[in-house]
Amino acid sequence: MAAEKLPQGLGPDDLVRFYRTMVTARRLDDREISLKRQNKIFFQISGAGHECIQVAVAAHLRPAYDWFYLYYRDRALSLALGITPLDQLLQAVGAADDPQTGGRQMPGHPTSVELQVTSTSSPTGTQFLQAVGTAEAGYRAALQEDLRERITNFREDEVVLVCSGDGTTSQGEFWEALNTACNLSLPVVFLIQDNQYAISVPVEVQTAGGSISKLVSGFPGLLVEECDGTDLLDSYRAAGEVVSYCRARKGPALLHAHTTRPYSHSMSDDERMYRTQAEREEQERRDPLTRGRALILEQGIATAEEMDRLEEEVEAAVAAASDEAARHPQPEPETALLHLYSESVDPTSKEFDTEDAPAYEEDGKLLTMVDLLNACMKDEMARDPRIVVFGEDVADASREPALEEVSGKGGVFKVTHGLQRAFGGVRVFNSPLAEANIIGRAIGMAVRGLKPVVEIQFFDYIWPAFMQLRDELAMMRYRSNGGYSAPVVVRVTYGGYLKGGGPYHSQTGETLFLHTPGLRVVLPSTAEDANGLLRTAIRCDDPVIFLEHKHLYRQVYNKGRNPGPDFMIPFGKAKVVREGSDLTVVTAGALVKRSLDAAKLASEQHGLEVEVVDLRTLSPLDMEAIAASVKRTNKVLIAHEDSLSWGLGSEIAARIADELFPWLDGPVRRVASLDTWVAYAPQLEETILPQTADVLKGILELAAY
Repeated sequence: MAAEKLPQGLGPDDLVRFYRTMVTARRLDDREISLKRQNKIFFQISGAGHECIQVAVAAHLRPAYDWFYLYYRDRALSLALGITPLDQLLQAVGAADDPQTGGRQMPGHPTSVELQVTSTSSPTGTQFLQAVGTAEAGYRAALQEDLRERITNFREDEVVLVCSGDGTTSQGEFWEALNTACNLSLPVVFLIQDNQYAISVPVEVQTAGGSISKLVSGFPGLLVEECDGTDLLDSYRAAGEVVSYCRARKGPALLHAHTTRPYSHSMSDDERMYRTQAEREEQERRDPLTRGRALILEQGIATAEEMDRLEEEVEAAVAAASDEAARHPQPEPETALLHLYSESVDPTSKEFDTEDAPAYEEDGKLLTMVDLLNACMKDEMARDPRIVVFGEDVADASREPALEEVSGKGGVFKVTHGLQRAFGGVRVFNSPLAEANIIGRAIGMAVRGLKPVVEIQFFDYIWPAFMQLRDELAMMRYRSNGGYSAPVVVRVTYGGYLKGGGPYHSQTGETLFLHTPGLRVVLPSTAEDANGLLRTAIRCDDPVIFLEHKHLYRQVYNKGRNPGPDFMIPFGKAKVVREGSDLTVVTAGALVKRSLDAAKLASEQHGLEVEVVDLRTLSPLDMEAIAASVKRTNKVLIAHEDSLSWGLGSEIAARIADELFPWLDGPVRRVASLDTWVAYAPQLEETILPQTADVLKGILELAAY
């Protein structure tokens, strides 16, 4: 029987090279398994059974040209792109010299800035929306020429590859990513490596009908290809089809590759507990290494002896790399906090402090917080073409011809009104009603060099995006050892005092973000502070949660003048908004006005002079300003809107007790919301949320101590 004809573009040397990479990947798995059993590494997850499709896909892609969002089984793909065996073993031993993550990520998490392999994450499915965002950065740069030089490595025919297993397609973000990729016709290749199991759950339980390619067949513009991912020739053919489709700018593509999983999910799993002997024997028969070797022998490309020598060479090279990796020490303890935030741009520094030199407009018109937030974004978008603004309803009108007749939406609170008219629909646009979609895409754009300023319409609905915010946005710089960053500004409306907001339009909950290392969290109380702090958020190089209190958007008492296009307030700089000598109130957001009103009543009715400190930023916290005030007054009350227990006030109280105990003449007290949800009925809402009377009561009780 004649040997099967090789596909066009694939030569004998290519097959040998593919096989060498596949064997190297398998031997690395075997070496790591051995090292784990010796307690020389601390985790192992295998890419065995996936090697064939990975080398085939890599053959059609270009490292340092295309972009790559890989997953934890992509060992052979990583090797094919240029991440070496030593690189992978340095990661396995947790070495400081690990060029991928510096000992921060467990094995199987490839990363390379030079190759444009973005920082791989453990949560299943978060990579999809980020890949879409990275492709979208190129898409928008193609539409707007001045963006091309400002994003990383723009190419007219670049492709973004995103990989996962079959189980991950059960995640909602997979479907959100397909939706946006098809909607914008983005050049994203979705490589789904189907080994029939998500740990112990078989594909027919995960996926209706047992076939993801059949389920996605209705997406418009999506090329769907299916292949035997253990067959080199079929894999090479199918990979070429999907990559060519995307390079030609026809739209996204999905390649459904049927692979095997000859080893258990990880070393914490034993597949013999849920897979029959017959099933495991069938896996062995389809092993891609067995089939790859047989193909090369059938083609007459090499002899069995030559293949044996190749395998021995690989074994020796992997052993040498393992020995070398073992000689590299782990990171020093003092490096534990490196790369949480930017080391080159410090938003707490004097460079971000122009608060004492505002350039007010001559007319001196008083403007609301909405007005000055909008003014800041207009100034910053004119200054920096990399800024893109998007979210639900933020555009003036997605159907741009309508702007000839209509005034435009510009956000449900009008904060982004007019930005699309001023800067165009390439830079200001609406998203689907999907919060994870907004944050995931923003991360992918930011990794590429854009500066997304996104809006989550209500804090109450931020939770679908929490995985992207906590496990991705906040961690990107740290887990890549400073290689990648995602300086996204997340504007989100926040808080209650709405008379009828109810439990789903009144939430606070900033504690969860304060408890997320890597995020900056800002809560302005006045229009001018909002303007200066938003400008700092946009110009800094860290991800920022920018809390905009709905109740404060259009109040008269917190209006201010436009302080000009370079007005900045540094993070971590609180402000004493009322001086006093008898007691300190530490507060933020909507409680600033209530605390000032209570302080005024305390002075007029009880002769007490209360100092009020507006924190302005919650992370970083200006503990120096708090300490200075407490040392003057010797008593302190913390007033905040979030519920009393486990909140911001608890942390501040603990720090005061720990650091300022010698200066205290009384207990540290708190005033906050009841530990419940904010009810719809105004009478209940007033009881649940802290009011001026509650702050005054707290002041008087503490003063009397």
